[in-house]
Amino acid sequence: MRPLILTFALLLIASVATAQRTSPPSKTELAEITERGRNLAQYDIACWYASDAVVATKPEEGLVKRYIARKEGNTWTVMFGRLNDKSDKFLIAYEAKQGGTPKEFTVKKHDPAKEDTGYFLSAARALDAALAAFAGAQRSYNVAVLPAASNQLYVYAVPAQTEQNVFPLGGDARYLVSADGLKIVEKRQLHKSIIEFSGNDTTQAGFHTAILDDIPEDTDVFHVLSRRPSVPEYVGTKQYVFRIETDGTINFLMTMEEFKKQKGNP
Repeated sequence: MRPLILTFALLLIASVATAQRTSPPSKTELAEITERGRNLAQYDIACWYASDAVVATKPEEGLVKRYIARKEGNTWTVMFGRLNDKSDKFLIAYEAKQGGTPKEFTVKKHDPAKEDTGYFLSAARALDAALAAFAGAQRSYNVAVLPAASNQLYVYAVPAQTEQNVFPLGGDARYLVSADGLKIVEKRQLHKSIIEFSGNDTTQAGFHTAILDDIPEDTDVFHVLSRRPSVPEYVGTKQYVFRIETDGTINFLMTMEEFKKQKGNP
C-alpha cells in the first residue's frame, strides 16, 4: 500500500483547485453525488444491453437516431427513435424494457412509430442542445440524460471506453437543461484532462486529483462502478481527501493539511 500513498501524495501536491469551500461537503451532498453516479452507471448498462437486444431484431435503417433510457421504480426502459422534422415529437420505433436482470431486455417495435410529447421528447431535445455546446477531446463519447430537480434534465458527455480493460476518466461535462429540453441552464465541467485506468489483480486502489472543485464528481462514482477490477478510488482536492468505495459510497477522509502532516510533507 505504501507506493500507492506516496505516489498519491506527489500528485496531490501538484494539483491546484479553482473552487474554494469553507468546509467539507456534507454527508447529504456526498450521498447525492453517489446517487447520480449510480444512476449514470445503471443508465450505461441499460443502454448497452438494450442496444444489443434491438440490434438483434435487425432494425430498419433511418428509424433510430437517439436512444434514451428512463428508470421507473427499479426498472429501466430504453426508447429508440428520432425527433420529427419540427422537433415537437419524439418518434419511438423500438421500446426495450428491462426484465428480471439488468442485462435482460425485451423489445417491442412500434409501427407506426409511437409519438411522445413528454419526457422522451424533452430528453431528446436536451441531448441535442448539450451536444451542440459540448467541445470535448477528439475521441468517442457516450451521452446520458437523467432527471434533475424541477423537471429539469441533466445531460452528461463522458468519454467512451475504446479499449478492452482500459477505463477513461475525465474530459467530461454535465449540462443542466430546462424542462422542455430547449435551453441550457448551467454547464459544469467535471474534469479537464483524461486519464485511463488499466488495473490488474494486484491493484489496490485508483487515485486522481480534482482541480475544478473541492468535491468528487458524479462521473468519479460512475468510473468506480464501471471499471474492472473493482477497486476504490482516492480523490484529492486542494483542501480535502475522499475515498469512493466500490459500491459508489463517498467517504470524506481528512483535510489536505492533515494528509500532508501524516505523510511528512511541508
